[in-house]
Amino acid sequence: MKKKLLAALAAGLIAFGSFNASNAASRSEIAAINVQTAADFQFWNDDSPTKRIITEFVEDVTNPRSQNYIPPEDRIATFDMDGTFYCETAPIYFQEAMFLHRVLDDPNYTAPKKYLTLAKKIRPKVYAKQKLTPSESKNYFEGLTAVYAGMTDDEYRAYVRNFMQTDEDGFTNLKRGEAFYLPMVEIMSYLTNNGFAVYIDSACGVSTTRELVNGVIPIQFDRILGSDFNYTSTNMGKDNPHDHFFDRFKEKIVISGKPLLDNAKTIKIFSIMNQIGKKPVLAFGNSGGDSGMLEYTLQDNKYRSMSFFVICDDTTRELGNPKRAANDTALALKRGWNPISMRDEFKTIYGDNVRLAN
Repeated sequence: MKKKLLAALAAGLIAFGSFNASNAASRSEIAAINVQTAADFQFWNDDSPTKRIITEFVEDVTNPRSQNYIPPEDRIATFDMDGTFYCETAPIYFQEAMFLHRVLDDPNYTAPKKYLTLAKKIRPKVYAKQKLTPSESKNYFEGLTAVYAGMTDDEYRAYVRNFMQTDEDGFTNLKRGEAFYLPMVEIMSYLTNNGFAVYIDSACGVSTTRELVNGVIPIQFDRILGSDFNYTSTNMGKDNPHDHFFDRFKEKIVISGKPLLDNAKTIKIFSIMNQIGKKPVLAFGNSGGDSGMLEYTLQDNKYRSMSFFVICDDTTRELGNPKRAANDTALALKRGWNPISMRDEFKTIYGDNVRLAN
């Protein structure tokens, strides 16, 4: 009996210790997050309103006896990425930070003078959280693709993987490839395990998004919606793509360098309509760029539906902005989106050993 008791205790300790929240979660540890019931959540505070609302919603709409029952084929949940389940504060979005790295820090790349001048000018402003001029913003956006012109998709995604190994600015013990909000990953796991089809609907480039979440978030690539690259072929020249015959022996598909087809605000609705074909019943965002998705989910939905708004109000464990957080909370309450307070509801964000850099 004593041996059985010790064995059971050891098994429990192994299970409990499978995730070490005292360190930044590795990508493999994030991938191992598995939440099936309300009792399985580890990274939310016990009194979290969001955890209570989400679990009550799921238990209600998956109960065949409930008047709010949603058939499995209509259980659609959409998530923005940056600032919703992945860091966007260090100091900017992943792909914008990668542009600055590519132009200013990559010894194997010589940037066009236009983008080298731009990057040198805006990097101090970006790190100081200063607003860019309209011209700077326009050229910055164009540069997100221009500096990768001629890369194949595989080459670009390899570049993303390498950049994921760099440290997040403003934090200790956190790589860019590990900067996922653990409580939000739990929500995604919980929904998936309860018959929801989880989609990512992001303004980040779709190839960038796919590489960031690959092997971490259990999601099929065709459920990742994002801003699209413009592509060309190495032999297309001035041909119209509709008329060009692609010769697999003589050419490759590469990034053209033209600006991204931006997936933001109302465009996110169009992406849902064109690529999902059904209205979500749950939507999660964190900024005005997600407003279309959040509003569309609540508009004339034939099912019970909810939208959630992640508020970056934590100034101890995250680079929160109190003024923006107050404005975002007011907006969420006005629009009927459920605010999620990172400060008050997240037991940990990236792991307790991740701290703000001095």
